[in-house]
Amino acid sequence: MNLKFLVRKNIYHLKPYSCARDEFQGIASVHLDANESPYNQEFNRYPDPLQRTLKEKIAEIKNVRPSQIMAGNGSDEAIDLVFRIFCEPNEDNVVAMEPTYGMYKVAADINNVEYRPVQLEENFRLNASKLLAATDIHTKVIFLCSPNNPSGNAMNREEILTIVQNFNGIVVIDEAYIDFSTGPTWLKDLDKYLNIIVLHTFSKAWGLASLRCGLAFASEEIIALFNKVKYPYNVNTLTQNKIINELNYVDRKNAWIEMILKEREPLTKALKSIPMVEKIYHSDANFLLVKVKDADKTYRFLTERGIIVRNRNKIPLCDNCLRITVGTPDENGALIGALKEFSNNQYQ
Repeated sequence: MNLKFLVRKNIYHLKPYSCARDEFQGIASVHLDANESPYNQEFNRYPDPLQRTLKEKIAEIKNVRPSQIMAGNGSDEAIDLVFRIFCEPNEDNVVAMEPTYGMYKVAADINNVEYRPVQLEENFRLNASKLLAATDIHTKVIFLCSPNNPSGNAMNREEILTIVQNFNGIVVIDEAYIDFSTGPTWLKDLDKYLNIIVLHTFSKAWGLASLRCGLAFASEEIIALFNKVKYPYNVNTLTQNKIINELNYVDRKNAWIEMILKEREPLTKALKSIPMVEKIYHSDANFLLVKVKDADKTYRFLTERGIIVRNRNKIPLCDNCLRITVGTPDENGALIGALKEFSNNQYQ
């Protein structure tokens, strides 16, 4: 794959902003390069723009090289950078499955890039041929989310592989919920398929949503482009240090995953017992997509009880569906109690 023909010309020839700390790799005792205040010692210095220590720790856990990692202000930054690097506004387009994570379209609209949704098949199955048929010579990127949001199911690996092998562009595989799935990650294929970008996040399994840190994994050439275009100090020192510390507790994170998956089973069973619940879709994530008799009324009732779920009623293939995150036993119990009350009042 020749990136020169995929990258926007101005980006390919871009001379990025350079700071002295990009150039200096040693340990300095005197910092007079960035016009920082010499006071307020804990917070007065800019963070490492390339997050070297953080990436080294991540590389050990994810079994990749630090040079294959880009850290960003949430996965949304990486998504936006994909458009800014590869898609010429008002000329190029991207293809994505439908329904899926809404930020792909938002980022396309912000960057003035045509967004081509391709509807998933029954039970939210991916059809590679349909996505590939929606591409043309101006299609630079295909977005895939697996496990998918809002449906919760992992996409068939062979269908994804067909897309990766037959598309002459970038394939973004968003694995935000991969920790909850039994399927393998695409990280092990980074050296085999140089056109893939894999997205991970600390917001889900790690329980660190407030820190806003997402990860993009790709070839060294693509990561170099990310580093060229991203803002110099995009991940602050507090976030870097906190995550570096959290990475010492992988076993705790795994225990949380186990508890969530264990709690998903009784939540599913309890939901099935409620007459107004018509269907619960298979989930490989930490949430359930639940079809009810009237999603809008149910949603309003829950909000009046102080319970917030996600109303997906207006999303393709999600008629009368609510997306429900698996919470603690107490949180799930409150939800079930409210739904039973609503069901008894409305349908009996």
